[in-house]
Amino acid sequence: MTILFILIISFIASLVRSTLGFGESLIAVPLFLFFLPVNIAVPLSVMLSVVIALIIVVQDHSKIHFKSAKWLIFYAILGVPLGIVMLLYGNEIFVKTGLGVLIILYSLYSLFSKNKKVLKEDNTLWSFVCGFLSGVLGGAYGLNGPPLVVYGNLRQWSAKHFRATLQAYFLPVSLISVVGYYAKGLITAEVNMYFLLSLLTTIPAIFLGRYLNHRLKDNTFFRYVYWGLIGVSVILIISTLA
Repeated sequence: MTILFILIISFIASLVRSTLGFGESLIAVPLFLFFLPVNIAVPLSVMLSVVIALIIVVQDHSKIHFKSAKWLIFYAILGVPLGIVMLLYGNEIFVKTGLGVLIILYSLYSLFSKNKKVLKEDNTLWSFVCGFLSGVLGGAYGLNGPPLVVYGNLRQWSAKHFRATLQAYFLPVSLISVVGYYAKGLITAEVNMYFLLSLLTTIPAIFLGRYLNHRLKDNTFFRYVYWGLIGVSVILIISTLA
């Protein structure tokens, strides 16, 4: 039964990530923890993230805004140390709950506000703010996605470009994490076993997510993204307070 649930969770989380471009870790990890210890659930989720990002980058490399991804990654690296400090010394319940509420409020504002800022080209200040915050939140709690959503929305990327560009960001970040887990001895035979089994549902979900993503209308795509952020934030708050 554990394997069956892991296959189902992997499919759902990978489908969300492949369709919207982000969000699988906040779905997969809390659900994996019902059946797996944290030292297996977290590395497993990150290894799946590498596979998802790699396949999408190969599939849709022509849709990647490499210049944007490059600077977002660079600024994110600068933010990771601060995120680690938050993880070590911050009040996890207070920070995660507050962050979830903030994301929900911003998502509702973006969904219903008529005054929306648009960047016609890459902007150094906004690249720094969104990239740096992504690194901080990623280093602290694995929440890289929300600031990247803000930047993609400001740049008015299409659904295809948004999905592909985010994977160009997530691929190196996730690979670095996997190397770190391997160095710490967290990539065990058991983790590898669950990882290989999870691919049975993860890979089909990636292709199905691509199909769904390419059929989303660009002018309504970010409405789905922000509703997705609200859903992910609710999961974050519930899992933190539970």
